[in-house]
Amino acid sequence: MTKKPVAVIGLGNMGGGIARSIIRDGDRPLFVWDRVEAARAKFMNIDGVTIVPPAQIASDAEIILFVVPATPQIMECMRGKDGIFANVCGELVIYDLTTSDPDQTCKLAGRAAKYGIHYLDAGTSGGPANGEKGKLLTMVGGDRLIFDRTRDVFDPICEHVFYVGQAGAGHTLKLLHNIICHTTMLATCEAGHMAEAAGIDLAAMIDVINVSNARSYASEVRFPNHIISGTWDLRSRIYNLYKDLKMGAKMGKRLGADTTYSRATLSLLERAMAAGMENDDYSLLYRDFKKVRAVKRKGGGSKD
Repeated sequence: MTKKPVAVIGLGNMGGGIARSIIRDGDRPLFVWDRVEAARAKFMNIDGVTIVPPAQIASDAEIILFVVPATPQIMECMRGKDGIFANVCGELVIYDLTTSDPDQTCKLAGRAAKYGIHYLDAGTSGGPANGEKGKLLTMVGGDRLIFDRTRDVFDPICEHVFYVGQAGAGHTLKLLHNIICHTTMLATCEAGHMAEAAGIDLAAMIDVINVSNARSYASEVRFPNHIISGTWDLRSRIYNLYKDLKMGAKMGKRLGADTTYSRATLSLLERAMAAGMENDDYSLLYRDFKKVRAVKRKGGGSKD
């Protein structure tokens, strides 16, 4: 391997799968890092993989893929004497695969540019399962020339890669994607409970939906494989949906857009958070839908 290393920072459900896809590809050396020792330990003694902290990554890697929750976790790696800003050596390209507020992304991209760092946002969809398979979708915002020069970094991990505009565009589109995705998921939960209340089997409803105009990724994949199956294993926390919809509603307000459906979905997710479900797998929103709806809103309002 003659190419300079690529680095993955963040080795959770999504980041770990992305790192393993890059390892299988074997096209270039891989640096990995996670602040959690147990996550790092999974990548010990693997050929072509080196576990190194952000300071060394900044000086030796060509490209960094951040796969952490959001901008605050990236800033933890950027600041300080052991951070990326203080240790960058030569040209460095960063792809931010988080779901983050586009305004914060643009500010961070501007700050990174002062250190000679090319910072591109790369909103990513597909979930941990597709991260493991190398079949993610990524939407990139930032310098088009830098993207064109480095887009092959996505070959081992993505089935679809789109350049969608300047800095912040990738994260903007990811938030719009998640508004649709999460709203559809909860609408399907609502319809499923109404079907069961009417004496219709949930599986029968999903079978009909999946050959009709109402079909969606939620009905075609999530319900059959993770809810009706009883496995409850979508591998993402309810907090993540709440975080995404909160940012999406905030972005919509900033844009002067109508956020009726975003706010309705966010309201249900706020109730789930109030019920102590923030760390639960989000498939459980269906199982516990009645409990979530019964939670009083802030200010003492009653359920719908």
